[in-house]
Amino acid sequence: MHESTLREDTRDGHQEEFAMIGKWQALVIDCVDPDKLATFYEQLLGMIRVQQDEGWVSIGDAPDRPAIAFQQVKDYNPPQWPGQEHPQQMHLDVKVRDLDIAEELVLQLGAVSMDAGTETFRVYVDPQGHPFCLVQW
Repeated sequence: MHESTLREDTRDGHQEEFAMIGKWQALVIDCVDPDKLATFYEQLLGMIRVQQDEGWVSIGDAPDRPAIAFQQVKDYNPPQWPGQEHPQQMHLDVKVRDLDIAEELVLQLGAVSMDAGTETFRVYVDPQGHPFCLVQW
């Protein structure tokens, strides 16, 4: 049985029903040190720890909501942005009110600027090499 049925507007203006198979639980990010990387993202996103086991930390708004999880990987190789030898695999877009202020704060947390972006977004890597963007729309 499907979790629920949702309606989506199609290009021609009609609604189409489809079944939702499940709900988003977590985005899982491989890393060397889950505790350290979770702390970085807790401070960046204003989240709290909702689960912690050996080699695993999850943060979110509340225990029953989708989370960002960090899992320890023994031979971790960070992505190499913008190159594709070690692809970025995923990245977060973080909406901010002021790019300059947000940049200053993420750099203080240990992020590194990739000196890339436009007037509406800037690219960084977190302390363990995962790319993320600050966006202002």
